[in-house]
Amino acid sequence: MDGSLLFQSLLLGLLLGGLYALLAAGLTLYFGVMRVVMLAHSAFLVLAAYLAWFFSSSTGLDPLLSLLVTVPLFFGIGVALQRLLISRLRPATLTMMSVLLTFSLALIIEGLLGFAFTGTHRRIALPYSGAHLEVFGASVPVVKLIAFGLAALALGGLYALLKLTRFGQALRATIQHEEAAKLVGINTDRIAGLGFGLGLATAAVGGTALALDSTIYPSLHWHWIGPLMAIIVVGGLGSIPGAAIAAMVLGVGQSMLQIPLGTTWAQTFFYLALFATLMLHPQGFFGGRLAQRF
Repeated sequence: MDGSLLFQSLLLGLLLGGLYALLAAGLTLYFGVMRVVMLAHSAFLVLAAYLAWFFSSSTGLDPLLSLLVTVPLFFGIGVALQRLLISRLRPATLTMMSVLLTFSLALIIEGLLGFAFTGTHRRIALPYSGAHLEVFGASVPVVKLIAFGLAALALGGLYALLKLTRFGQALRATIQHEEAAKLVGINTDRIAGLGFGLGLATAAVGGTALALDSTIYPSLHWHWIGPLMAIIVVGGLGSIPGAAIAAMVLGVGQSMLQIPLGTTWAQTFFYLALFATLMLHPQGFFGGRLAQRF
């Protein structure tokens, strides 16, 4: 294999892994705080991508500006969903019923997108869409660098929020031990609502990043469910650092396999990693003590 091609695949894999890490962080927040399997996360991702496309096509402005609208909007939707729907589920069957509830929500969002925008594939036309940068001899699309930078900023902001604020401390305490958090006076119901909103806000950022370099259509969210679920399982359910590391590893693995296998077959790497994790290390390869340090 040519060395420059290998390096380029590695670099593109790391850029892709950054986007995966952002989206997996949202899923980890849902499960870590509330034990909710949020199958509609990828549907909200596609919804955010459509809003970015609509904003750009209707105003002619850069779709990144749509984040000023979509991030607070999705945060509010997340808080409302948790308080109006998720909180009504019985604790004993929360995980199972959340799968059914959020699966139904994903179908509703897909149907609404199909009704509003039809099934026509959409893509944002940007002045820098075809631009490339040379990085140590590798040609990297500018839009992928921007998407990675956006994901890195969002993850950095999330890290600072969780590590440096009282809300972050309360959220981490709830993830690590909900009952103990209640004993020290933390309002875990309020934390659950804010955590759900925060998770959905990451979908707003991720969807905008996705829209910069991808063709979007209403059923695109099915393409994302499997890889994202594989990432949070491999990383360790409830571990945000574990999910981030798993996202980078799996992103690089997928990119490398695209060279000999092509794009379609490279996706199987996620499912092989998921199968290996469930068979060899069900609690995840990158969780455990790492989660306690975050």
